[in-house]
Amino acid sequence: MSLRAEAPPATTKIPRFTRAERWVHRTTALLMGVCVVTAAFLYIPEFAQLVGRRELVVRVHEWAGLALPVPVLAGLASRAFRADLRHLNRFGPHDRRWLGAALRRDKRRESRPAAKFNAGQKIYAAWIAGATLVMVGTGLLMWITHLTPIMWRTSATFVHDWLALTIGVVLAGHIGMALGDPEARRGMRTGSVSREWARREHRLWRP
Repeated sequence: MSLRAEAPPATTKIPRFTRAERWVHRTTALLMGVCVVTAAFLYIPEFAQLVGRRELVVRVHEWAGLALPVPVLAGLASRAFRADLRHLNRFGPHDRRWLGAALRRDKRRESRPAAKFNAGQKIYAAWIAGATLVMVGTGLLMWITHLTPIMWRTSATFVHDWLALTIGVVLAGHIGMALGDPEARRGMRTGSVSREWARREHRLWRP
């Protein structure tokens, strides 16, 4: 009889995101991070004092903002990415149930059914996509000053600044949620998650 303890069975991994999808997420996150950091140096006086070349920061902010939609547009060449966009764009009865439980602060997993993406992730994806388009549009109005009347530029500046603040708050919440779920982060980093996690958090998902 062998005295060696048997090794525990390896955790079963299942694919969640392809390399193309992870590239889109990382590149978009990088560009968004550059926009947020440069905006902080441009608008917060304490940070602005640390910058010696403000004009360079402005140009980096502008070009990073213009490039924000590019990763998503490039990702449309991926069939898996297009399939995930369809998942994100569809709300079903289970999503309404998930939202109801979230509003009631009901954290029981059986009260929050989810397929590949839960309702919170779908709302975040739709909101950040719309906010990005508005930021690009208002940024262009602020940048190309000789083509628009001053009223347009003033309104665009107001929307751009306040929406930027809102995006910062929402992004902080998004990062906080990610920090609280190591397996979700692993899925975005490596492309795979444990089958146990998928059954627990996304029991309606059929990979």
